[in-house]
Amino acid sequence: MKSTILALAAGLGMALAAGAASADPIEGMWRTQPDDGSYAHVQIAPCGSNFCGKIVKTFKDGGEYKSPNLGKPIVIDMAAKGGGAYAGKVWRPSNDKIYVGKIALNGDAMKLSGCVAGGLICAKQDWTRVK
Repeated sequence: MKSTILALAAGLGMALAAGAASADPIEGMWRTQPDDGSYAHVQIAPCGSNFCGKIVKTFKDGGEYKSPNLGKPIVIDMAAKGGGAYAGKVWRPSNDKIYVGKIALNGDAMKLSGCVAGGLICAKQDWTRVK
């Protein structure tokens, strides 16, 4: 009887640990929508209790190139709000400005927006997961 209880407790502990170790759906490599003739691959990972994304590869029509933006954060402190929604900040490299940002995640697609003036003026991009 004791061994059955110990086995159940060990199994429950392993199941809880596996659940805690599972990645958030936003984590991974994402391809940005082209902006001013170039696009990037952005790696999104945990940063504290939120999520951040940095530029890891950049591309133009001629292929991959070494942008001065490599390694820079583009998704900043995105907090999960539930239902695939995230809120934080985004950086737009083409004008070097940081905006109030939101992400709507749906499987391998995300809609990312950056807004100013209390949300009156927004720009949006569609990103796709890199597989």
